[in-house]
Amino acid sequence: MFLGKNMEVKLPLVLGSSSVFRCGQLRRLGIDFQTASPDFDETPIAGEHAGETALRLAEGKARSLAATFPAALIIGADQVAWCEGRQLGKPMNVANAQQMLADLSGKRIEFYSAIVLLNTAMGKVQHHVDHTVVAMRQLTQEQISRYLEREPDAVYCAGAAKSEGLGAALLERIESTDPNALIGLPIFRLIDFLKNEGVEVL
Repeated sequence: MFLGKNMEVKLPLVLGSSSVFRCGQLRRLGIDFQTASPDFDETPIAGEHAGETALRLAEGKARSLAATFPAALIIGADQVAWCEGRQLGKPMNVANAQQMLADLSGKRIEFYSAIVLLNTAMGKVQHHVDHTVVAMRQLTQEQISRYLEREPDAVYCAGAAKSEGLGAALLERIESTDPNALIGLPIFRLIDFLKNEGVEVL
């Protein structure tokens, strides 16, 4: 529970994600929260824009936990990468990651990072989709192999680019209003959402 300026009891905060990256991001804010794994079908819908997919999945994940947490603030998040007219998911294994990075070498990739804060007590939803553009370096197969050997968790990242780690070496340029968004959580906007719910980070 949160205690506000008037010592009123606030709703508990729940991160609806099993991502260790997002959990680490939220933990660095120094606020109390718990985690829960959402149960929501993440299958893309044909013809859906990457930003729409990210937002639909983020909200769906949050709402899938509403029955378990009927009086809470639930954070839902999702990220979809987009390149040359197609969505890029998480490769999930080394072979897929090698192929994905080879295809992305030297190209421009757009990352859509969606964040939702659902107040299940009030039925109120706040949402935002952050847009980040990344320019990838020209990569050799040897560089890709060495990267995946040294950064095995990259297979669980959209586009196989774990930017907060060695993945920074894959990138030539990033255009973003929130550098946190590429990791998984648009922290700047989340802080605004929490403030609107009476939760002060500072």
